[in-house]
Amino acid sequence: MAAVEPVPGTPAAVATTAGQRLLVVSDYHAGIEAVLRSDGVELDSDGPRRRERLLGLVAETGVDRLVVLGDLTHAVGDPWDAEREELAALFGALEVPTLLVKGNHDGEIAPAVEDLPGDVTVTPAAGTRVGDIGFAHGHTWPSPDVLAAETVCTAHEHPVVRLEDEVGGGRRERAWLRGGLDAAPFREYHGEGTAVGGELVVFPAFNDISGGTWVNVDGQEFLSPFLPEALVDGQAYLLDGTRLGRYDRV
Repeated sequence: MAAVEPVPGTPAAVATTAGQRLLVVSDYHAGIEAVLRSDGVELDSDGPRRRERLLGLVAETGVDRLVVLGDLTHAVGDPWDAEREELAALFGALEVPTLLVKGNHDGEIAPAVEDLPGDVTVTPAAGTRVGDIGFAHGHTWPSPDVLAAETVCTAHEHPVVRLEDEVGGGRRERAWLRGGLDAAPFREYHGEGTAVGGELVVFPAFNDISGGTWVNVDGQEFLSPFLPEALVDGQAYLLDGTRLGRYDRV
C-alpha cells in the first residue's frame, strides 16, 4: 500500500510506492530573493540554506528519488541567472534523480534543466503518477491518471493557518491539509466516467518566504481550481505533526 508520511518538523514527506522511497517537497521557489529585489524588496539570498536543508533531508531519509511538486523556480517564464545558479549548485550536489512536476512558475524550466547538472525529469502540468500515488502541482486540473491513484499529492496553495493566543496575539504557521477526495468537481471537468482515488494531500511550501493561502481566515480564497470543493473533511496539521482538526474551524 502507498504511504505519504510527513517528515516531522519539515515541509517535506516521504512517499513509499512501487518499491521506491521518494522525498516529496513543493514550491521551492529558487531565486525568489532576486525576483523580489527587482520589485524593490531588499532580501539577501537564502539559496545556500535552502539547498543545505533539502540535501540534508535527502541524506536523512535515504530516499531513491526527489519529487518536486512544482514551482522549483520563482520567475514565471525563462529562469533568471540567479535561479539557474541556485539550481546548478543544488543539482550538482544532489545524489538522487529528481522528478519535477511542472508548476505555474516553471514556464520554461524544461530547456533550462538540460543545461544543468544532475538527472532531472520534467512532467506536464497535469501531473504524473508513481505506483499508487499521483503528483500534480495544483494550479490546473490533474490528469485522470493522477486522479485514479490511491493518494493524490498537490501543492500551489502554500497553506498557512493563523493561530491566536489567549490575549489575541497571532502567528502564521505553515500547514498540511489532508482529507478525502470528492470526485464531483473532477467528473464535471473530465467527464462522468473519471475514476477518482481516496485521499488528497496538499503540501506546505518548502520556501518559507513565499506567502500562502490563509485557510482558516474568512474572505480568503483558494487558488487551485478544484479547492476547497474537492477536499472532504480536510484536516490541518502543523509541521511538527500537531493535528488542528478541520482547517476551516481552527
